[in-house]
Amino acid sequence: MTIATEELIMNAVSMKRALQRMAHEILDRNNGASNLALVGLQTRGVFIAKRMAAIIGSVENTTVPVGILDVTMYRDDFRIALKQPTVKVTSIPFDVDGTTVVLVDDVFYTGRTVRSALDAIMDFGRPRRVELAVLVDRGHRELPLAADYLGKRITTHPNEEVRVRIAENDGIDEVTLVRLSE
Repeated sequence: MTIATEELIMNAVSMKRALQRMAHEILDRNNGASNLALVGLQTRGVFIAKRMAAIIGSVENTTVPVGILDVTMYRDDFRIALKQPTVKVTSIPFDVDGTTVVLVDDVFYTGRTVRSALDAIMDFGRPRRVELAVLVDRGHRELPLAADYLGKRITTHPNEEVRVRIAENDGIDEVTLVRLSE
């Protein structure tokens, strides 16, 4: 019998602070919002990207374009892990050529999703630069990738998982660490 315990890592207030800090770091590193676009990875990365775009937009008094990216068909394991993959919406309503694209995701783990996102975004053009913003980095990288903007780093074990809940999708803002034990 598997028993799971869940520990709160971030509440709504700490998530909001992390997103505000990351948005300001993006502005600082890019000298403002000019020629900047955010692309959220399905599903929760989309909501995080929209929130950060709103923060950046309010600070800079501008509208930051936000795209939605589903990387299902770009994953190197979709034929193995997913017998019938569920493909979600991809919408990049702006020209990526020459743009600084910030990929946004909720949890950074092995790096395979980010690698897939890099492949996918290149199908839309040639960005000037691609950066990565993640709410939680839980380690255990299998590829040589690192986040440019990070909400929180959590040391995890293989029998643990990080669950991000976003109000727009899950009814609550929180990050928890779930420990599975036999």
